[in-house]
Amino acid sequence: MTAQDLVQRHRAAFPRWVGTYYPDPIALRTAEGRHVTDHDGRRYLDFFGGILTTSVGYAIPEIRDAVAAQLATGIVHTSTLYLIEPQIALAERLRAIAGVPDPVAFFVNSGSEANETALLAAACRSGSNHVVALADSYHGRTFATSSVSTLAGWRPSPFGPFRVTVAANGRADGDGPAPSVEECAADLQRRLDADRAPVAALIVEPVQGLAGFHGLPPGLLHAYREVVAARGGVLICDEVQTGWGRTGRDWWGYQAHGVTPDAITFAKGLGNGLAIGGVVGTRELLDSIDGRTISTFGGNPLAATAALATVDYLLDHDLRRCARDRGDQLVEGLRRHGGHPAVGAVRGYGLMVAVDVVNPATGAPDPAGAQRVLTAARDHGLLVGLGGRSGSTLRLAPPMTVTAGEVDTALDCLDSALHAAAPVPAGI
Repeated sequence: MTAQDLVQRHRAAFPRWVGTYYPDPIALRTAEGRHVTDHDGRRYLDFFGGILTTSVGYAIPEIRDAVAAQLATGIVHTSTLYLIEPQIALAERLRAIAGVPDPVAFFVNSGSEANETALLAAACRSGSNHVVALADSYHGRTFATSSVSTLAGWRPSPFGPFRVTVAANGRADGDGPAPSVEECAADLQRRLDADRAPVAALIVEPVQGLAGFHGLPPGLLHAYREVVAARGGVLICDEVQTGWGRTGRDWWGYQAHGVTPDAITFAKGLGNGLAIGGVVGTRELLDSIDGRTISTFGGNPLAATAALATVDYLLDHDLRRCARDRGDQLVEGLRRHGGHPAVGAVRGYGLMVAVDVVNPATGAPDPAGAQRVLTAARDHGLLVGLGGRSGSTLRLAPPMTVTAGEVDTALDCLDSALHAAAPVPAGI
């Protein structure tokens, strides 16, 4: 079975909108540490971690052994109709670290489902389907979460269960200056006053992930929180990408903004690759969901066990510090390559690091150039991600156990990729 055979089978079996990276996609077969090996036996340094999901690396003994012990019991699934001891222990752990008053937790399978749960609770609490979301946001692929996602190309339908007011995220549009926090807050206040309807929630990524790792300006989240709270709305912090210390500064991304959310949604890195997500929020908010509900697979014994072992590993090895130190090293190294004509802005929040790829002649975002660099990086043994408003931003988010030597290797690979992907000058 060749890689091309797999490509043909994939195209035959899935809808056209199930995309893959690279003109000739790869299949990963084995992994250890921060390295993965593909179908053809080629080894890569992984600086994307399955979209920020392999948070502490591959084949970590402490996590692998915990999962194996749970598998040995024969209990992989029971549903939430039965008591699940590792799930209860995980909820207790989250209650202790969430920073939310009177917290309770509910577990699901993904970030999309986590945001669905928080939005449902907010709508039930307020009796309103009016949600404030930020420009360039992404909150999931489901009907409800895509309706509150505003990043171009990631909202496939104009329909949805929520009426959305889009608030500025503090970034400049075009060549003009970025609006001030005061201007952003005043604009949102003006539009909500004209609307007069209650607001169910403000949903925010502290660092916008798919949009290209853009952090919110200081003071913006606090200002928006006050405006929305005056209309009866709660604050939902989407920490699907920013949680578990990845930003290098705090355990959660919201903690950099001096606010206390009513709910935190999470997924991705919690299970280090096993599917688990959820929401931890105030009892008053989550108890607003009327009636009964269950989760068939959410927080199942296997995923909850992996999550507990992952949280222990993150804390025991102080990986938040590693995210900060290795993130700083990565940003500094990339800025040393900033003289390359295709490199625009470089920014980072711990191990959420972005490189904007631009057209060397015009300085405009260059999606085709970014795709060339993505592919060239793979050809030089490095896996990275893509994002941004126009798909022209490289996203680097390795497991938080990445070493200084591996960061240096990644920088060398990227330097080679940038030169290999440079367009050939006319006339040559």
